[in-house]
Amino acid sequence: MTDDVAARAADQVAAGPSHPWWQEAVFYQIYPRSFADGDGDGVGDLPGLRSRLGYLADLGVDALWLSPFYRSPMADFGYDVSDYCDVDPLFGTLEDFDRLVEEVHAAGLRIIIDWVPNHTSSAHPWFVDARSGRTSAHRTWYVWRDPAPGGGPPNNWRAAFDPAAPAWTFDEASGQWYLHLFEPSQPDLDWDEPAVREAMADVLRFWLDRGVDGFRADVVHCIGKDPALPDNPPEVESLPHCVVNDVPVTHQRIRELRALLDTYPGDRMMVGEVYLLSAAQVATYYGDGNELHLAFNFSPLYALWQADTWRQQVEEVDRELVPRGAWPTWVLSNHDNRRHRTRYDVGASWAGEDDATRERRSERRARAAAVLLLGLRGTPFLYQGEELGLTDIDVPEARRVDPGGRDGCRAPLPWDATPDHGWPVTGGGKPWLPLPADATERNAASQQDDAGSILHLYRRLLAARHGSPALRHGDQRLLDMPGGVLGFARTAGTDRRVVLVNFTDDDHDIDPTALSGTTMAWRVDVASDAEGEGRPWRGRLAPDQAVVLSPAGI
Repeated sequence: MTDDVAARAADQVAAGPSHPWWQEAVFYQIYPRSFADGDGDGVGDLPGLRSRLGYLADLGVDALWLSPFYRSPMADFGYDVSDYCDVDPLFGTLEDFDRLVEEVHAAGLRIIIDWVPNHTSSAHPWFVDARSGRTSAHRTWYVWRDPAPGGGPPNNWRAAFDPAAPAWTFDEASGQWYLHLFEPSQPDLDWDEPAVREAMADVLRFWLDRGVDGFRADVVHCIGKDPALPDNPPEVESLPHCVVNDVPVTHQRIRELRALLDTYPGDRMMVGEVYLLSAAQVATYYGDGNELHLAFNFSPLYALWQADTWRQQVEEVDRELVPRGAWPTWVLSNHDNRRHRTRYDVGASWAGEDDATRERRSERRARAAAVLLLGLRGTPFLYQGEELGLTDIDVPEARRVDPGGRDGCRAPLPWDATPDHGWPVTGGGKPWLPLPADATERNAASQQDDAGSILHLYRRLLAARHGSPALRHGDQRLLDMPGGVLGFARTAGTDRRVVLVNFTDDDHDIDPTALSGTTMAWRVDVASDAEGEGRPWRGRLAPDQAVVLSPAGI
């Protein structure tokens, strides 16, 4: 046995038993409408996605999260489902989906799909029947209530997207109100009805039987509701009810879903969208290891680009999740929020700088954020286009389509520097949303040809993560750093890494004893600006620079 092989074997023994795949994976979120178009209609689809699997495998991600592709009127672009067990023709066919799963697995990747359990489309046959009369077969599948005294909505709950609007719509024909925590075209299912629970379990079985590795459960914390439907207290009355809905019965519902997943081989999993902005509340949705496998932590989506703020984020997760044995998630961008590069530009004190200087600063910050995301203990979720350093687009009013105002982060992914950037539309039409204004430079092909691009930084980071048990599943310890710098050590057995992130515009000298308590030398594995990679670290962080370090000589 060689020394290297012996060391790796020792690491495996020291690190303990193997970890579930979803703990060590890096997920990549695909918003199908905007990823790749296979038929030239200007809307991304499943054949288009299949044609780009090589790009994703080369990037180095481990699993794909596919946003909704089900039959839908598209009032909320797929989150209003009219048939949970079919593919909308806009995206392809069930055969296309089956081929996608087969090819994803052949590429060594996993795939999870979005599941929307809280509400259906108002065009779903269940709701069409429910609305046909008070005695219809599916009436009890949805939340109906008589008017309040005076004829108004049954309570003061507010809808998402427009918190000034009630979460209720009056049905003239039956004289009752129906609940919708989102759009009126998205009526809430009543999970207190056993037939609803069984029907939704059948949906999960349908896709599990087709080979999916798991689900991202949309607003899963809302499937349980207090049957009394009490008014929200005055201090949260102005908020959408979906961000305060947190009732005990939901946990029983999730335990039932977990039990179903556990009957399938292959470690199938579920990550929940638990849109409660408190890590303590989110932590409860892991249960005692018998509820969600993972739950999204949304606070970082609103965190300022400041070292102290991010230290508080890490401390809160460590305080609330780690003692429960819950595995964290980390996400900087998604289809519902402004891209993090755009957010980090807002409010920055860059007044008076020319566009080129500001662009360089913005690029440095986006690169440092990549190191932070992929260095933290937990499962990272990337959103398509992060690896290209994309920002939100400015959508002309005439082309705005989303009811929640989220068009800016959903622009089609630019694939090359041609005039249509890999989105040729039959008949000279346009893609469903405009492409990014800087797509000539920020596209996959151009960045592939530029070894110094942010795309190659992501590839180096993902390769470093794959090669390090410490980064994949190791312990984490925050380090004492100068103001404006966040540092943490990752350890698994004898494998050690240190991640340092400079959130400031200044150079910082770092005392090497702060990294390990000794004067041991460190090597730069990955640097956000590629500076010094593979060489001894000199103990200095440049402005907005982040590094992954390993002990020198090992």
